[in-house]
Amino acid sequence: MSHEHPHPRPAGVDFFARKALPAPRITADDADRIAAESFGLTVRADPLGSQQDTNFLLHHDAGAPVAVLKIANPAFGPTEIEAQDTAADLIAGAHPELRVATVLRDRAGDRRSATVPTTDGPVTARLLRYLPGGALSGPHHLPPRTVAAMGAIAGRVSAALRDFRHPGLDRVLQWDPQHAERVVADLVHHVAEPQRRTAVEAAAAAAWAELGVVADGLPRQAVHLDLTDDNLVRSPESPLGLPDGIIDFGDLTTSWAVAELAVCLSSVLRHPGAEPHHVLPAVRAFHALRPLSADEAAALWPLVVLRAAALVVSGRQQAAVDGDNAYAVTALEGEWRIFEQAVAVPSAVMSALIVDALGLPVRPAPSLPVGRPVVAGLAPARIVLLDLSTEADAMDHGAWLEPGIEDRLAAALLARGSAAVATRYGQSRLTAATPLTAESPATVATGVDLWVGAPAELRAPRDGELVAASPGRVVLTCGLHLLDLSWTTATPDCPSAPATPTAPDAPAGSPLNAGDLLASLPARTRLRLTLRRRRGPEVPALVRPEYAAGWLALTADPAGLIGLPAAGASTSPAELLHRRGAAFATVQEHYYDEPPRIERGWRHHLVSTDGRVYLDMVNNVTPLGHAHPRVERAVARQLRRLNTNSRFHYASVVEFTERLAALLPTPLDTVFLVNSGSEAVDLALRLAIGATGHHDVVALREAYHGWTYASDAVSTSIADNPNALSSRPSWVHTVDSPNPYRGRLRGADAVGYAADAVRVVDELAASGRPAGAFVSESFYGNAGAVALPDGYLRQVYAAVRRHGGLTIADEIQVGYGRLGTWFWGFEQQDVVPDIVTVAKAMGNGHPLGAVITSQAVAERYRDQGYFFSSTGGSPVSSVAGLTVLDVLRDEDLQGNAVRVGGHLRDRLRALADRHALIGAVHGSGLYLGVELVRDRDTLEPAPEETAELCDRMLELGVVVQPTGDHLNVLKIKPPLCIDRPAADFFADTLDRALTGLTPRGRGR
Repeated sequence: MSHEHPHPRPAGVDFFARKALPAPRITADDADRIAAESFGLTVRADPLGSQQDTNFLLHHDAGAPVAVLKIANPAFGPTEIEAQDTAADLIAGAHPELRVATVLRDRAGDRRSATVPTTDGPVTARLLRYLPGGALSGPHHLPPRTVAAMGAIAGRVSAALRDFRHPGLDRVLQWDPQHAERVVADLVHHVAEPQRRTAVEAAAAAAWAELGVVADGLPRQAVHLDLTDDNLVRSPESPLGLPDGIIDFGDLTTSWAVAELAVCLSSVLRHPGAEPHHVLPAVRAFHALRPLSADEAAALWPLVVLRAAALVVSGRQQAAVDGDNAYAVTALEGEWRIFEQAVAVPSAVMSALIVDALGLPVRPAPSLPVGRPVVAGLAPARIVLLDLSTEADAMDHGAWLEPGIEDRLAAALLARGSAAVATRYGQSRLTAATPLTAESPATVATGVDLWVGAPAELRAPRDGELVAASPGRVVLTCGLHLLDLSWTTATPDCPSAPATPTAPDAPAGSPLNAGDLLASLPARTRLRLTLRRRRGPEVPALVRPEYAAGWLALTADPAGLIGLPAAGASTSPAELLHRRGAAFATVQEHYYDEPPRIERGWRHHLVSTDGRVYLDMVNNVTPLGHAHPRVERAVARQLRRLNTNSRFHYASVVEFTERLAALLPTPLDTVFLVNSGSEAVDLALRLAIGATGHHDVVALREAYHGWTYASDAVSTSIADNPNALSSRPSWVHTVDSPNPYRGRLRGADAVGYAADAVRVVDELAASGRPAGAFVSESFYGNAGAVALPDGYLRQVYAAVRRHGGLTIADEIQVGYGRLGTWFWGFEQQDVVPDIVTVAKAMGNGHPLGAVITSQAVAERYRDQGYFFSSTGGSPVSSVAGLTVLDVLRDEDLQGNAVRVGGHLRDRLRALADRHALIGAVHGSGLYLGVELVRDRDTLEPAPEETAELCDRMLELGVVVQPTGDHLNVLKIKPPLCIDRPAADFFADTLDRALTGLTPRGRGR
């Protein structure tokens, strides 16, 4: 494509004729005067940023905004400005759900506009509608839903302007990508740094060439051309802070329609943490409203690169000619970041990734090469596949973390008689995974690795030519592909050492015949085969999962070159999630809107099928850590021997219940074994009601105890059940949540909660309905690891017992040493309950729960019949429970909760000094809660920020979830084996995520 003008000189502004467009030099005092003289407004003007126009926010002395005063660049004529105003009105009428900065009208219905004199000559001044909410711009991370909303707005605008015609659109702008090549050529000299200047020139030239392939098929229409984070305004009414407002039509012109989206995407890239793949939600949202053609999808990323290049050179020029324009000067580094991200991934990869994300038909790939085997004489039947995936048995017990594990596994298979060992193309390799990393590692294989057990010869599979040759590597043509062969030789001392075989001693371009010798390989050589398109970029051996679809589209499976079938398609997380929703009751919710597929855990880590390792901060179900070898061995051994119900006589159930009872104070000496915490609470209530004969129960508000009928009846958390308080049965009576931080009584006044609860207990007794049971978490878990006020349980327990009731301590979340200082939560309150319920931690993931009480209470159950649980107390459950107790003791995990938990709590409290969003850090040991508030005085909860934070933390490699009735507390209850480096990674990641969090509430 030529960069010469495609049309005669335009009727409107021609950037190339003017060379520069400095903004009008208007002061705030000038704006005050213009507002008064031209529009009859007595207001104060505050400057707003703009690249080529000059804008002011007009407001009354009291601060209430009146309008935006926009002073157009003197280069823009009245016809152009009229086109902008008409387009704004058109979009506002077509999409009433969008707020548009249209020109205000007077009583006669005319737009409020005037021509005013300035030192730069006469300019057009207009009063525009002010849109409250604030722009998306700023040093904040943009979550996927915000990015999607940006794309949706761009789609609506594009659809609305499709048929818009106006003579004011006939203009040549530096921002129009149709002129990007010339803009870069004319302005790149303003980039003073030689390396940056060269990078911009090269990227623009490559993008322009890519664009030329499809440019003739790109539709043209009116475009806003500046739907960026600067010009999209958040809705003040949206709790998520999503954009619904559009400002600044100054770049309105006729251009390629897809440029509307490209401009929008480019602005995403300057935000903290943004990478190229983060724009995909916007692409999908735009496509849903205004479908992209195959040519437009192919053009999209080259247009993003060209936009980025134009921003860099134009920004430097604007700063040079308009040095007083703070907006232009401060934007320079952000514009450079956009460029860096736009070229961080090859354009061909991003284009393929976009096509995949939209489900568009894939352009026909070159046919897969066929010919002679690359490794002469290697029988496919003697090649063994090496599974390196997350689900491979060879990855058990943390083997994936061992250096050189791939070579050792291959060597072991060769030692068993295999002729060769091969990996799979496109497989995510767990061996490449790295724990405690904020960026996903490159795990997806773009080729096949082959270990040969005996000396072997590499031969050309078909006629072609040599592209490159060096020690340990040969690249040759293979049909429409390039075949890249590289190799190393493993030795006992060095599993992966450079090999010495030589490649053909011939210059690049030399012809090759099928069967020509390429290299002779010694035994135990590791050969890597990669097939990539001839005109594509160099392909890394492993690529990051987010970009894998793009990279793999540029490669082919080389398995056929060694006689193996191509790798089959794997089930995607999205497909599996769809199947889950079809067969698994959806009320059984899952974490995250787009959850990773987790198929492995190890210690305090969770691992997805794409090889991403997440720090697990929520799994109190596995206190010993995931996949603990001692639990695995003990359970497997018992399963080999016997598993039945507890009415049979065997030793493990006796040993386990003795050990469990010994952990509790007198008189708690009798154990019931069940399968879950819900069953444990249900049984505890039946025990209390049966022993006392009183059917009424007192429970705390904002608590969760389970899902069975009885345990749900005493659960009052509205986060788990919005109707929790209104749907309680008549026999359940609730008392105030004794929350010293956010409850009705705070700080030192929180001691009053006990007296209030005692009053309720006494009143129930006086009415003839004494409570048979009082049930509570002994350390407030569901509310966010909040400690009960000192002495609370002592006073309430005494009142309940005074009227003949029993007390139940729900230790399901906090028991078993998680609090560090105390093995049981009730110890913190210096009380002994009548009944204790425990589960979660007991089996390290095996379903196991218990109720521990006195023999006297237990015996009263006989009045209700007999008790039996088919698998509660089974041999396997009992052995699992015994092993957990052994490991808790032997690995001093309660002590670890004290040490690591204390360190983590100190780190979190230090973060509270830096981030006003943190209202409080609750908890003890490794049961902590970080409560997020918008205002530390009013304690306004920050649920949307908390949800956004959890999503961002997942992206950065941490699994953490919200809790509390307002869902504004980060619940922190990791496996008790978590170490100090992991705790520091969590704190550092939380700091990073909080720093980039999008603001909400006041000041939006």
